[in-house]
This record gives sequence, structure tokens and C-alpha cells, in this order.
Amino acid sequence: QVQLVESGGGLVQAGGSLRLSCAASISSIYIMGWFRQAPGKEREFVGAIDWSGGRTNYANSVKGRFTISRDNAKNTVYLQMSSLKPEDTAVYLCAARTGGWSGSDTPYYHYWGQGTQVTVSS
Repeated sequence: QVQLVESGGGLVQAGGSLRLSCAASISSIYIMGWFRQAPGKEREFVGAIDWSGGRTNYANSVKGRFTISRDNAKNTVYLQMSSLKPEDTAVYLCAARTGGWSGSDTPYYHYWGQGTQVTVSS
């Protein structure tokens, strides 16, 4: 059974930082993605990283503020979030997919975590 477990969410003031982690019980060959979903809104792509960590992709709304990295020895992916804004408030989910890099910004991932809540106060 594939498991993805997110952690690191919480309450932070606008302008602050948080680092989310996603521990995976799967091989490092997967492309890993981060998504977020706010109440009443559709799930939104945040960013993705390939298996080697050498290629990343970000949504325009977070580009320059968020950074994805991975430690394959620990089967863990990180999402470093800086300059947080109230509109970043959402449940953040990590996901894993096989296949090519194309489509890594779509919701077509094979495995999903349960999510961790991030709340940014103004």
C-alpha cells in the first residue's frame, strides 16, 4: 500500500514561512507534486519535482516564493513556502505519479496524501 504523509502545516502570519514535508513509502522514481485546495475552490497545482530533483515546475501564483526539493535517501519531498499570503491558505496535498514530466502540472497523479492545513493570517 502506497502511503504519502504530509506534515508541517500550521498557522502563520502573512509574510512568514513554513516548510511542508511529504514522507513517501514508495520508490524515488516517482514525480512528486504539491497541490492545494481552499474551501469552495477546486484543487490547484502548486509545483512538481522530477525523480532526480533536477527539474521543477511551479504555478505562477507561487513562483519565486515556494521551492520544492526532495531527499531520495529519505523518500521525502519538501515544500518551502516563503512570503506567505492569506490567499495561500488551503489544505496542501502531496501526490506521486509515474510517467513523463509532461502533465506534471495536471491532477493526474496516481497516489495522494491526506493533506496538511496551512492558514495564513493577515
